[in-house]
Amino acid sequence: MSRQQRLRLGYGTNGLTDLRLDDALGLLADLGYDGVGLTLDHMHLDPLAPDLAARTAHVARRLGELGLTATVETGARYVLDPHRKHGPSLLEADPEGRAARTRLLITAVRVAADLGAHAVHCFSGITPPGTDDDTAWQRLEEALVPVLDAAAAAGVPIAIEPEPGHLLATLADFHHLRTLLGSPSPLGLTLDIGHCQCLEPAPPAECVRAAAPWLRHVQIEDMRRGVHEHLPFGDGEIDFPPVLDALAATGYQGLTVVELPRHSHAGPELARSSIEFLRTAAATATKGAPAP
Repeated sequence: MSRQQRLRLGYGTNGLTDLRLDDALGLLADLGYDGVGLTLDHMHLDPLAPDLAARTAHVARRLGELGLTATVETGARYVLDPHRKHGPSLLEADPEGRAARTRLLITAVRVAADLGAHAVHCFSGITPPGTDDDTAWQRLEEALVPVLDAAAAAGVPIAIEPEPGHLLATLADFHHLRTLLGSPSPLGLTLDIGHCQCLEPAPPAECVRAAAPWLRHVQIEDMRRGVHEHLPFGDGEIDFPPVLDALAATGYQGLTVVELPRHSHAGPELARSSIEFLRTAAATATKGAPAP
């Protein structure tokens, strides 16, 4: 790994849903993580329940006590609609549905500011049936404007994630959105390393280098080409030392968060094995790096 920057590792609470949030944060601190990808959901800092400000203040104190930092993630499956995964999205035909998602993201910005989090993660959603691309992009643009305004006021960047199957699925799609919006300074990128392996034409390390100017949040897991399945490290096809070296060389200051949302049943063990794997991969990259 390049000696320019030590990566700051985190683990996503969407992979620790069987633990109370206080316990999950304590576990991550005990294992040596630098921070947490905090998904706002009914079991972990519910964004729709009463007394959000007081509950957020408690989490902020807990993070401070443990020496952890955070990214706020907004990928909870059923936080807005108990019947539809990730519904409603920013692309809904119903304006009120889009507005509900926008309000959630603005709430996430306020929570992130109160936590001292370094970014708010989001994604576009899947284009609804019967919706043409031009309409979908227009809806996304309009729905994000108030979120970006809130982010600018709070000093917390928005990090949108290219997600396989979504309207915004690739790095090229991110740049399309950035152009539509006029390259606003609060708009950054969540780069998921597994998604690069799954979908992007370039290898993951090259994706990191290409994305570097806009990186605000990084998610990491193993994955196979053409299969959108988040896998524990070693179960997929990614060669991680070059990826970690590329990340370190960018000077990226945020968290690199392990993203295993379907593995909560084994969350504590995977949190332990994941940080061990990434530390070993980082050491391997360091040994292979040229002297400065």
